[in-house]
Amino acid sequence: MSPTSNLQIDADRLWDSLEEMAKIGPGVAGGNNRQTLTDADGEGRHLFKRWCEAAGATMGLDTMGNMFARREGADPQADPVYVGSHLDTQPTGGKYDGVLGVLGGLELLRTLNDLNIRTRRPIVVVNWTNEEGTRFAPAMLASGVFAGLHEEDWAKARRDASGKRFGDELKRIGWEGEEPVGARKIAAFFELHIEQGPILEDEGIDIGVVTHGQGLYWLEVTLTGKESHTGSTPMWKRRNAGLGMARVIELVHEVAMDYQPNAVGTVGQMDVHPNSRNIIPGRCTFTIDIRSPDKAVLDEMRERIEDGIDTIAEALDVDVSVEEVGHFDPVTFDETCVAAIRRAAEELGYSHRDIVSGAGHDACWINRVAPTAMVMCPCVDGLSHNEAEAITKEWAAAGANVLLRAVVETAGIEA
Repeated sequence: MSPTSNLQIDADRLWDSLEEMAKIGPGVAGGNNRQTLTDADGEGRHLFKRWCEAAGATMGLDTMGNMFARREGADPQADPVYVGSHLDTQPTGGKYDGVLGVLGGLELLRTLNDLNIRTRRPIVVVNWTNEEGTRFAPAMLASGVFAGLHEEDWAKARRDASGKRFGDELKRIGWEGEEPVGARKIAAFFELHIEQGPILEDEGIDIGVVTHGQGLYWLEVTLTGKESHTGSTPMWKRRNAGLGMARVIELVHEVAMDYQPNAVGTVGQMDVHPNSRNIIPGRCTFTIDIRSPDKAVLDEMRERIEDGIDTIAEALDVDVSVEEVGHFDPVTFDETCVAAIRRAAEELGYSHRDIVSGAGHDACWINRVAPTAMVMCPCVDGLSHNEAEAITKEWAAAGANVLLRAVVETAGIEA
């Protein structure tokens, strides 16, 4: 009998671990508020460390707070296979976004222990710091430093809304290590994640084999008109920044619809000044988020939106500024790693389809320095970044089983 013939995780144990972690940093509506570098984040890290050490793993920690739980391989000099995601959440986040990938990796180690399987390569389960970026922008901050996209000093100088520095908060909660960031060699990296979209559930598919990640632009737009009385200012005399913002919102939607099926566009954060019911808005600052897995399409969308904003501003006699506040190019994941995920799904009898990740993930950055791929499982109604986020035990188990087989294939089994 092949040592991998009964290679499946303990679904109940994985689910219990997810529920136990969810008790740390509970939200107000059944989800989680375990934002990065808060006391709750520190508590979640301690629990994860205890679990990993109980599974026989040794814990490493770098100067950005990234956690690395290592299960030794038969060849300790071989580059390890890495697996993981993040434990931090949105302020009104769910219990599975990111957490499934970390605890699915832990369950992988526990299962190998149960079956007394020793891989040739070491396996490392990682918890990346500040994936969400909700408290300290940008998102995927620590994996970005690891992959060389950001300077560590710059990252540690990032401030939250109350002015607290990332570096100071990392020290405060006691999770700043001494290991240099990015010094580790990675044979391959696999990330398990909920889809955060509706495709898999709508189509009744068990597993998403992620082939690409969307690129994105985040643009911050400021329209400046003139504040004046809503009742006594004639319509033709108005310089209404609010009207300009409304037209830009419609523009972003129209542009995204022209590049279906995979392009998306949204105006998310909005600040209207002075935000009074009887004053015409004099200034509106808002963010535009556009995404596509095709770089040419992404660049064309940006050009059309910026040209359209200029046209709108001129027509309404308002001033305009557009600043790029975030960007990364589309990602193509490693063909060999993707094939291992697809093979695992087929061997286990799970329905599967190729899928493009609509969200950014740590895997998108690690893909720049190591062969990388992602496994996705469905989530109810495609809902995420919401306390009502939900998955089933069966979906979690299917994703973790595929992860396990792909990782073991890549790491090899001791002869």
